[in-house]
This record gives sequence, structure tokens and C-alpha cells, in this order.
Amino acid sequence: TIVIFPFYVMLLMSFKIQSLLIINPLDLSIDFSRGLSLFRSYIELFSEWGFGKFLLNSLVVSLSSIFIALIFSIPGAYAVARFNFPGKFLMINSILLIYLIPMITLLIPLYSFFTFLNLRDSLFGLIIVYPAVTIPVAIYMLQGYFKTIPQELEEAGLIDGLSRTGVILKITLPLSLPAIASVSLFIFMVAWNEYLFAYMFLDTPDIFTLPRGLEQLDGEEVPRQHLMAGSVIATVPVIVVFLFAEKYLQGGLTAGGIKG
Repeated sequence: TIVIFPFYVMLLMSFKIQSLLIINPLDLSIDFSRGLSLFRSYIELFSEWGFGKFLLNSLVVSLSSIFIALIFSIPGAYAVARFNFPGKFLMINSILLIYLIPMITLLIPLYSFFTFLNLRDSLFGLIIVYPAVTIPVAIYMLQGYFKTIPQELEEAGLIDGLSRTGVILKITLPLSLPAIASVSLFIFMVAWNEYLFAYMFLDTPDIFTLPRGLEQLDGEEVPRQHLMAGSVIATVPVIVVFLFAEKYLQGGLTAGGIKG
């Protein structure tokens, strides 16, 4: 009840009209007799406030972040899981220490750096930042899963003439789909919901992501029901993706802790 009630209030307010919210803000019922006019706030969000652009921008940033992070984290995690090299155990044990550094401390140097490179106020800047902050966790999760895959399978592939890259593509990755799915979900949720970097780096409304677009709706000239409708739209995709990938998420998080 504690978890669901705020979401219910958010959904409820998105169906209200301004006069009803002012007259009786504590009314927790939904008047279904209004028919399709219940969705008026949602329709106006896309027709008048350009919310479709925010959705598209967030989708582009999230999918691009997943792709880039996996491109770097998969070979990195495989190297940690299969090869021996100087400093390996130190790196494994300290790879998550980056999260001891508050992200807000990175804002000023990144802001200056991106301004110098003319990457500020562009989606490309976010597509660089989000993989950078998620790759450590991705490597940590994937290397634990790769260790559970028997090396004999990969050795058999090498004997059959596959290169090391071929072994990874044809044997290791297909067996690691649960872990890859869970890592992808983690990266998606970070990129989809992140607000701090989006707020600092984006100034042009046409390239706002969803969190930055929602902040724009939080003004006196925007009715509260529009802000709530935007919050519902921003929340639903994450819930749908999470429910769809839940079984992969559980498998990816637990299998990495199994040895033998």
C-alpha cells in the first residue's frame, strides 16, 4: 500500500481537470462517466507540449547507452573472468569504488570539458556520460556470470577451429543472455530516469529527455494534471520493461554468485 498509493495518486490526478483538483484535492475517486475526456491531459501533452520529442530523445539516449556500455563491458568482463594479468584482483575488488564519488562532483569538470568540445547541449554528450557511469557495474555483473560458464565449452570451440572472438560470439554470449539482459535493464533504467546531467547539459527544449522535460512542466503556467500525466508516461515504460525482463534480471543477478 505504501509503495502503490503514490502511483495511484499520480494516475488519479492525471485524469482530473483543474477545477476538480481545486475544489476537492482529496477526492481519490475517478469519474469514468467522462469517457475519453479522462485522457485529455495526455492528449494535450503530445499535441501542445511536444512530449513526443522527450520520449523519442530518452529512447535514443537509453538504447545508445545500452549499446555502447555493452560494447565495452562485455570484452572487459570476459578478460577479467578468463585471463590473468597484473592487478586483476585489485581491479575486481575496487571496480565499484567509483560509486563512492558523488556524481555531483563530476558535474563541473564534465560541464567545462563538454563546453570546450562543443558537446554540451547535445544528446551525444549524455550518450557519452551514461555508459561511462554504468560500465563499472556492468563489468562487475558480467564477469561474475562469465565465471559460471564452464571453460571446457570454450576450449572445445577453440579445438574446433573457432577464434577467441568466435568463441565469445557463438558460445559465451548466447549462454550469457540472462546476465546481458539484466545489465541492459540496469543501464536502461539509469539512462531513462537520470536528471542531474540532463539538467546541466541540455538547454534546448527540442532535445530534452523525459526527466528534463518533466522539469519544464513543473511551472505555474502548466496545470498539475499535465505534470502528473507526464510522470505516468515516464514511469510506465520502465515498469513494462522491468516486468518483461524480470526473469532475466533474477537469473543475471543470482547466477554470478554461484561457483562450481
